Amino acid sequence: MGAGEILGALPGGLLQQSMTGALVLDMGIQLIGWGIACSLKTEKIYDLFGSLAFVSCSLLAYLNVGTALARQTLCTGMVVAWALRLGTFLFVRVIKDGGDRRFDEVKYNPPKYLIYWTLQGVWVWVSALPLWLVCGTPRQPGLYWADYLSLGIWAVGFVMEVTADLQKRSFKADPANKGKFINCGLWSVSRHPNYFGEIMQWVGVAGVALAMKAGPGVSAAALVSPLFVTLLLTKVSGIPMLEKYADDKWGNEAAYQTYKRNTPVLVPFTSPSKSD
Repeated sequence: MGAGEILGALPGGLLQQSMTGALVLDMGIQLIGWGIACSLKTEKIYDLFGSLAFVSCSLLAYLNVGTALARQTLCTGMVVAWALRLGTFLFVRVIKDGGDRRFDEVKYNPPKYLIYWTLQGVWVWVSALPLWLVCGTPRQPGLYWADYLSLGIWAVGFVMEVTADLQKRSFKADPANKGKFINCGLWSVSRHPNYFGEIMQWVGVAGVALAMKAGPGVSAAALVSPLFVTLLLTKVSGIPMLEKYADDKWGNEAAYQTYKRNTPVLVPFTSPSKSD
């Protein structure tokens, strides 16, 4: 099914309001954030505004429903909880670290910096697409086993991402580990367990949208979210950048080479050769 067929199969009305309203608010927040960041020449509010966009757009879509259904409440809660937790963690981290090396040069170039903020807006809207679909679908069944299974997948992913982030933060905070790579806790079974947890959460959110049984157009659109997040993390801005950084920093260390050979890049307890 092509993009045109998917859009043609989507219902209109409330769904169009949900998707369009979220997009307009999302990009508006990114523009405001970009303006502030350029004036202050800082990157410290980038992730904070990403989280703000997720929360604001989610609440807008939810409140636009009027009398919300159980699935709409569930899906909104999942996205908002994820956004608040991750946004807070990333903001605290960038403050403690004093900056984010991804933006060392671009934050002084407003036009180029705008591209980063626009891409963040795209990330927000596409990732949360299942929520726009759920909040924009007025007729749907009550919660049943598929919703609870999806919530379970999301919960496992949430716990995994939180645990991995805290383990890494604790590891880096120990002076004895200065200059070392983390290979303990969840990081002993995956080189990027936080990203695996992230993907699981969006699979769970998409699963809630699929549970509506709203037709092939909605189902296909809902699956775009986890596929997009997976592609982004495994092929674009996540794992490739961090793997290169690790190879440059520890690539000559025998311990790191052993860790890399024996630890899957993403999915825990799988063959490293299949994960790379």
